[in-house]
Amino acid sequence: MSFSEIRKFLIQMQSDEDLKKQVTTSSTADDVALIGQRLGYDFSGDDLLRFNGQKVDKVTVRKVDHPGEYH
Repeated sequence: MSFSEIRKFLIQMQSDEDLKKQVTTSSTADDVALIGQRLGYDFSGDDLLRFNGQKVDKVTVRKVDHPGEYH
């Protein structure tokens, strides 16, 4: 798991409006991780979920619980 990779990805996202839109319209952490992987970052959806509550500059990662979601 690489929190440094997530931090770098989030820093890039803050300065790239298209990337920000892709991330904010993604449904799952795995979807966001795939976007990051296509850009060369090495983290998984599970890594991103473990990063929950962490802040990088102006972005705070939050896990959203959807109604009817099973844990």
